[in-house]
Amino acid sequence: MSISVSNISKSYGEQKALNNISFEVKPGEIVGFLGPNGAGKSTMMKILTTYLDPSEGKAIVNGFEIDNQSIEVQKSVGYLPEHNPLYLEMYVREYLSFNAQIYKISKSRIEEVIELTGLTPEVNKKIDQLSKGYRQRVGLACALLHNPQVLILDEPTTGLDPNQLVEIRELIKSIGKKKTVFLSTHIMQEVEAMCDRVLIIDKGTIVADKNLKDLIDDKNQIINVEFDYRVEEAFLQKLPYVSEVRNTNGFIYEITFETSTDMRPKVFDFAHDNELKILQLSRKNKNLESLFRELTGKA
Repeated sequence: MSISVSNISKSYGEQKALNNISFEVKPGEIVGFLGPNGAGKSTMMKILTTYLDPSEGKAIVNGFEIDNQSIEVQKSVGYLPEHNPLYLEMYVREYLSFNAQIYKISKSRIEEVIELTGLTPEVNKKIDQLSKGYRQRVGLACALLHNPQVLILDEPTTGLDPNQLVEIRELIKSIGKKKTVFLSTHIMQEVEAMCDRVLIIDKGTIVADKNLKDLIDDKNQIINVEFDYRVEEAFLQKLPYVSEVRNTNGFIYEITFETSTDMRPKVFDFAHDNELKILQLSRKNKNLESLFRELTGKA
């Protein structure tokens, strides 16, 4: 495993930030780490990168234990913290060269990383002259300099505009083809677009661990339908595969079906056969956002 976390807890005085957390991340996976503000995401990432010690439990990163092999862990991990720490007065290549000297990295590797992260057009600028998107690229380039096997990225797309979001997303997906990526974000679409798997944390506890494919292929589907008058819920229960019928507002109904087959044609035919007039009909798939809100009490 690239990352193995066993029964990790972290307390700040009487406040428990992490409560007996366990999970694993396989080599080559891109895993999204989601949770509300204050759920413990950044604390977990700081523990994995040895910036914080856990109160209890253990973690292994790239085969190294965080408690007694911290230097080896740091050598094998690329870390981009939430607040990207850059020396704004330095030029891009100068900043990367400065960090490369710490790792004793060759100049050829610096040029490789500049090209990989798309920094070539901006490489002769000072960092304080760069857009937020390019500053994030500099942070990613620095995290990649020593060619780590695991990347840990804390909110890597915060504050980016839509174009920058797409560019950084594609960059992370490209990197994830050869490395393990563990990232936190508040943007559900980011996880759905980039990740193989999602972990959801709430109040310091893991509440979900799902493959994105399993989530997308969920057999439950919801159809929203509006008629031109009130229909009894029991009557709509005659539809096939129905598990629940709920009147949500006026003549609008939310019908839950236990099947992955699109049930909109069946609802339309049912209404036609029973002389019901449909004003609107839509399918609402269960997605990451609905799961997140359900599990973190934000519904």
